[in-house]
Amino acid sequence: MAQYLDPGRVIMGTFGQIFIEGIWQSNLNHLEANVEADKRELNLVGTDYTVFKLGRKKGTGTMSGYKVTSEMISRGFQKFNIIHKLEDPEAYGFERIQLNGCMVDKIQLANWTAGEEVVEETAFTFESYELLDPIVAS
Repeated sequence: MAQYLDPGRVIMGTFGQIFIEGIWQSNLNHLEANVEADKRELNLVGTDYTVFKLGRKKGTGTMSGYKVTSEMISRGFQKFNIIHKLEDPEAYGFERIQLNGCMVDKIQLANWTAGEEVVEETAFTFESYELLDPIVAS
């Protein structure tokens, strides 16, 4: 008989956390980080397929949430590290990834509308990452 995924093991972002330089950013409620590889096309003899060689990698991301302080403005374009923790009480465990050498793409000085919460979105790049704690099915 087929084994089905236990729906309780699916991770929800509700319990995610973002730490910048070790300080929990409880106002942030969204994080996306990606690594994109520059694949080099090679045309080799003896095959009718194009093959690829891994080139340089580029880390990009976006974080957003409610504006509470002027910390991101004060930080300027100085590099910093982010540790994100993704956890769910029903999951097999939690995952922590450290993004190293983060630098913002632009600094949002103002973006508000009367009667609405002020949301701050920050795009950034990073130079490397470390998987500190992987989630492993038991």
